Amino acid sequence: MLVYGRNVASEILNFNPKMVRKVIIQNNFSDKKLISLVQKCKLPLECQDKHMMDNLAKGVHQGIILDVTDYQYCKLDDELKKCIQFVVILDHLEDPHNLGAIIRTCEAANVDLIIIPQDREVQVNATVMKASAGSLLRMKICRVTNLVQAVNKLKKAGFWIVGTDMRGTCYKDIDYSGKIGLVVGNEGYGMSRLVSESCDFVATIPMYGQINSLNASVAASIMIYEVIRNRK
Repeated sequence: MLVYGRNVASEILNFNPKMVRKVIIQNNFSDKKLISLVQKCKLPLECQDKHMMDNLAKGVHQGIILDVTDYQYCKLDDELKKCIQFVVILDHLEDPHNLGAIIRTCEAANVDLIIIPQDREVQVNATVMKASAGSLLRMKICRVTNLVQAVNKLKKAGFWIVGTDMRGTCYKDIDYSGKIGLVVGNEGYGMSRLVSESCDFVATIPMYGQINSLNASVAASIMIYEVIRNRK
């Protein structure tokens, strides 16, 4: 997998340089701190012209591209054996920028685990890595074949499952003091029917303007920090 951008490169090189197979920089790359870090990690370094860099990155690369191993998902059964308290469940998100932004919020809020479905959901890729600003490396993500079965496992482990929808209880009126599994639905149609039916509570963020919904990553951020606020 190719990831790019100075912030992401710095995060990877500082946190887990072993996942880097090769570093590619533009001929006139002048960030001495990053170059020094690459040399310190003793990683293969390749120089290319801007045209080649643009073709490789398919986005704003800022003169540096890292060839890294694919992200390693964790297993839900293994994580449930640990003392986890707060899980975010993503119900078939499609936008990698939303996934990256949610990962960044989850890491900042010290969420224990993110669960995503294996099919019909954006997977971890270079765009997600860049959108997460490198926080993906510090966040555990579990990929499951059946989201409803995963939710039921969480419930058996003592989690309360809180979904998000435009029709529900005001999000401030829900008790988040126990083990919480927070469900964030698809950008267009929200939670799937079976996942929605598996929820113990459905939380709604009031809308006071003309629009009737928020971006998925914005709604997730509000809900995540409401859970955190209630734990203090």
